[in-house]
Amino acid sequence: MGEDMSEGHEHTGHENVPSRQRRRFPGISSRAYEHPADRSALVALRKLSGFDTVFKALSGLLPERSLRLLFLSDSVRVSDQQFAHLNDMLRDACYILDLEKVPPMYVNQDPVPNAMCIGLDEPIIVVTTGLVELLDEEEMRAVVGHEVGHALSGHSVYRTILLFLTSLAVRVAWIPLGNIAIMAIVTALREWFRKSELSADRAGLLVGQDLQSSMRGLMKLAGGHHLHEMNVDAFLKQAEEYEAGGDLRDSVLKILNVLPRSHPFTTVRAAELKKWAESRDYQRIMDGHYPRRDEDKDTSVTDSFRESASHYATHVKSSKDPLMKLVTDIAGGAGDLGGRVRRGFGGFTSAPPNDEPRRDDTGGDGTATS
Repeated sequence: MGEDMSEGHEHTGHENVPSRQRRRFPGISSRAYEHPADRSALVALRKLSGFDTVFKALSGLLPERSLRLLFLSDSVRVSDQQFAHLNDMLRDACYILDLEKVPPMYVNQDPVPNAMCIGLDEPIIVVTTGLVELLDEEEMRAVVGHEVGHALSGHSVYRTILLFLTSLAVRVAWIPLGNIAIMAIVTALREWFRKSELSADRAGLLVGQDLQSSMRGLMKLAGGHHLHEMNVDAFLKQAEEYEAGGDLRDSVLKILNVLPRSHPFTTVRAAELKKWAESRDYQRIMDGHYPRRDEDKDTSVTDSFRESASHYATHVKSSKDPLMKLVTDIAGGAGDLGGRVRRGFGGFTSAPPNDEPRRDDTGGDGTATS
């Protein structure tokens, strides 16, 4: 479990990597790190009307071989001879998460920091030069672990479909579905993928086993190279302010802002990852207690739904977002809710009259959220 996972790079320019031991997780199931919202969104996506038609059509249109040839022809394949330090990280990540077949990795010339795991039959990992140049060794290790987590979870198929539906939308007019149906599928895919990023962030932490490195990487994705100008605590405070700030109108705007995005907002990802790193679930995995792949076939779908429902219920109850507070108020039959609705959006941020109960204007810790 505690086998030394450090590398001894002698002529690569990466000699400053600290030697330390990392725990590995033989036979680990992706269920160990998958966010409940990820599983729920994926189930909802598969049930969406028309998704099977698009899935089958694109699977036939995009043969795996052509996808691989595309990257072979116009990117650099990571190996012992090219980007050797990334190759070591990739093999380490697969060893830690016990992914038997190491997926091919490519470095693509693009100044925008990005990474993705795509492929219909087998996963392919692609990282951009902008990302390689932005992150240090430990931050990059978390990203590589993030992408290997996508591979282990089987996310690459759906990511590929999302990529082609958004990048090549003009060319899919032949699909026997109306534009509204296509947009519904794209919206559902984006919703699922945003949730899957939370799962993959957890996988990245399991591989890197350094929360600060994961946090630094997310901060750099938000603010660039200027790490000396940034602070983890202040960055996480932004996430809290984002969730709690504003009124009901802001809650609606948050939803509209995130709809076209493939990734969750970076501050939200950092806050979610820190919360998980401090949880009992994470500690149990690190202690060697986690679901195994050979148990996946015995997993109850009902239990998964129950876990997801429980997660959402807890999230809504503890959320400081005005819209989530409204949901809680409705479910709990809060006093004078009708009056607050009649007063309009401002009724959810303005102070209540002296005779109105104040119990619903604080978060779970008693902190004012208005």
